[in-house]
Amino acid sequence: MTKSLTFLHSADLHLGAPFRGLAQVSELWAARLIQAITESFDRMIDAAVKRQVDFVVIAGDIFDASRASYGDYLHFFEGMRTLGAAGIPVYMITGNHDPFTSWQRSMFALPDNVRMLAADHPGFELFEKDGQPACIIAGRGYYNQTWPMDECIADGLTRQAAIQALSPSRPRVAEAPFSIGVLHTGLNLDPIKAPVNPSVLMNAGMDYWACGHIHMRYLYPSKENPRIAFSGCIQGRDIKETGTRGVMAVTLEEGAAPQLEYIPTASVVWQRLDVNVEECATLPEVGDKIMREQFRANGKAHCEEMISRITLVGKTKLHEVLSRPDVIEDLRKHVNDSYSSFFCDTLVDATVEPRDEQALRSEGLFPAVLMRVADDQIENKEDAVAFLQAEFIDRNLQMPAACAGKVDKLTKEAENLVLDLLSWGEDQ
Repeated sequence: MTKSLTFLHSADLHLGAPFRGLAQVSELWAARLIQAITESFDRMIDAAVKRQVDFVVIAGDIFDASRASYGDYLHFFEGMRTLGAAGIPVYMITGNHDPFTSWQRSMFALPDNVRMLAADHPGFELFEKDGQPACIIAGRGYYNQTWPMDECIADGLTRQAAIQALSPSRPRVAEAPFSIGVLHTGLNLDPIKAPVNPSVLMNAGMDYWACGHIHMRYLYPSKENPRIAFSGCIQGRDIKETGTRGVMAVTLEEGAAPQLEYIPTASVVWQRLDVNVEECATLPEVGDKIMREQFRANGKAHCEEMISRITLVGKTKLHEVLSRPDVIEDLRKHVNDSYSSFFCDTLVDATVEPRDEQALRSEGLFPAVLMRVADDQIENKEDAVAFLQAEFIDRNLQMPAACAGKVDKLTKEAENLVLDLLSWGEDQ
């Protein structure tokens, strides 16, 4: 009979994390966001219980701060006890936000069903199913908030090392058909946070590596054979963490590649939306188009509530009206009043005035000169970057690194701004 097991791979819970970067203050949504992470955690626990998984893995950063609040500890341990009551073990490691040194000051003892793998050396556990060895779990957490750059966090985390370490107390450990690794690492995606060459993990004899730290889903070497995986965070905390967030249900079966099912857990989803309003003739039509795009994006997000930052794009005769701050703010408020489960944090006008650029170029007047200068700047990007750098230095400012890669975009925006001012006249 083919052997198999299923477990839940989670990471980056960040219980107690503040929500950051809301440009527009909303007391209602600020209060809503306070609840979002704990609700996402509860959904994770519910998913494990409903699926009756064999065990749960948490790959670090359970808490957002090294000194978590009493309430955050209490909520976490209640979740662990819920899993324990369902007969589900938990294997966890510490991350850079909740290192081992902070857990030494924890307010509770870990429930009997929870095992924290070591942080000062490789840690190993054996999961048994129906009284038989089923899966070796190897991992290592963060001891404190930084990881030495001259040490590899994966050193010693191999199936063979686990068998040698566990054999004295678990003599049948080598019979376990499966083995997984658990790490909080930047892999080769973040060179600062305990980086590891993927080849090191691929050659460690593990069927699957459950990783944390990268707040997005990532599979290596492929979706068809995901041997190294990041489940991402369970709840986006700001506009940088857009889209669906959740955990992985992983099924291991002898002779087959790991099978992954993504389980959304986010209570509130963040989105960035570009809304093309070229076909809109009036402001009410713009508002209607925004709402349609919000519903379209939300339909793919597996979450009812959504915070979005919306950019209006396209060529439209409404550009001059939309460029007025009072109009764009009134439009944002109208959109927010239209549907209580959506909140538009920021509404930006990036539309452009419809204009016959070829005609302007052929006239040979100032607009033609302006557009030729803009063309030259885009063509000679190195000179443009040097010019920007000199301008920042003259003002005792540091040029943002992103400027160098946005010469085309910045140049076009500047060109459109000047052409707008010329066409709108002195009122602007």
